[in-house]
Formats: sequence, C-alpha cells, structure tokens
Amino acid sequence: MHIRVINPNTTVGMTATIGDAARRIAAPGTRITALEPSNGPVSIESHFDEAISAVGVLDEVLAGEHEQVDAYVIACFGDPGLLAARELTRAPVIGIAEAAFHMATLISTRFSIVTTLGRTGIIAEHLLEQYGFRHHCRRVRAAEIPVLDLEADADAALARITEECKRARDEDGIGAIVLGCGGMADLTDTISLELGLPVVEGVTAAVKLAEALVGLGLGTSKYGDLAFPRPKSMTGQFERFSHVTPER
Repeated sequence: MHIRVINPNTTVGMTATIGDAARRIAAPGTRITALEPSNGPVSIESHFDEAISAVGVLDEVLAGEHEQVDAYVIACFGDPGLLAARELTRAPVIGIAEAAFHMATLISTRFSIVTTLGRTGIIAEHLLEQYGFRHHCRRVRAAEIPVLDLEADADAALARITEECKRARDEDGIGAIVLGCGGMADLTDTISLELGLPVVEGVTAAVKLAEALVGLGLGTSKYGDLAFPRPKSMTGQFERFSHVTPER
C-alpha cells in the first residue's frame, strides 16, 4: 500500500516531521511518501493561505495518480482542497481535521481542540460544523503561536501547547484533546503522558483511516458531486489543469 502524505505548505522541515510521524504509525508494508508543493505559502494560517495552498495539493494528487498511489492524506488542519482533491481520484483522500474528529469521538464523548492561532481556531469551528462534529467539541483553544514556531522554537512551542492542553483538561469537561495542526504530529505521546488523557493528532489518525479504507477496498465515490471534474479549458497559470482526465 502506498499512501501519499501531502503537507500543503512549503516548509521542508515540517514535511519531515509529518512524514516521520506517519511512518512510525503505518503498518508494515505501507509505504509513506511525504512531500510538499513547490509553490505556495510557507505556513497556513488563514483562509487566504488555504486558498493558495489548495492548488498545490491538487498538483500533488494529480502527480500521485501517475504513480498509482493508493490513498492520500492532506496534512493541514484546515483540510485545504479536500473535496476538490477527492474529485480527482478514486483513491481515498483523508483530511487530518476530519480524521482527528472521527477518532476522538470513538474514544470520548467530548473533546477540545488545541491549535496554533486564534484565527485558525475559527477555521476549525467551521469544519466542526461542516463535518457534523460541533456537538462533540467543548471548546477550540489557541496556544497563540505562529505555525513556524513549531519548527523554529520547538521547546517553547511545546510548553505553550501543553499548558493550553492542561487548561482544556481541567476546565472543559472533556475526555480527549485534538491537536489542531499538522506540525504537531510528533507531540501526542509527550502531551498525553503529561496530561493523563488521550491526545489525538490528525496525521497519524488519517494514515490509519487511509489504511483501513484501502484494506476494505473502499475508494472515493464517482457518483454525484465527487465525480471527476468535467473536462474544460483553463487559461493562464491554470492551463495545466485543462481537460484533466483520470488516470484510473
């Protein structure tokens, strides 16, 4: 099984963190390819960043179709380009926020999210509503750290995230915490040990869900709105997407 893990931002160090976490959790025989687009934002912290990064995600999915990739993971908690990516392939495409929400509800009746910045917390709230998990989530909390600080000042970032997680445990009446950033993929064990309750992180959750779907022989439906895009001409920098045809 080959799973392509796409970091939608262009920070190579974060891709390495995400890829390492995915490989540690993957089953024997699962091949993980972790990569980032060649164009796009260095971090994703707004609707604007998400809109730009979605194009890079789609490029990577189309490239994966040439390689007969079995499943894709979009490793940003905003799940940028998720539905568009699903239109391009029969393979499962898993966003890490949706994956984390599903996993958290399987082990607890209520969870809180701890993310980076307050403005990205609002994006997480939108996803909770969209995916139908709003009533499971007590609160979306922000450690108020820029995404790149997870790489540039890792110890300080971990301390602030852990502190916010402790407040969630003590104040929110929850059974689990969801970490709200792909760059936190390597923090679950440390924070869970410190807090004494389950901590769910979306990259690893998405990898296991992708393995399960492939194992069950389930792929993205090509009926309804996730059918392949209708071929059409595109202009300018998007001409490369003209008359997109599926590889399989």
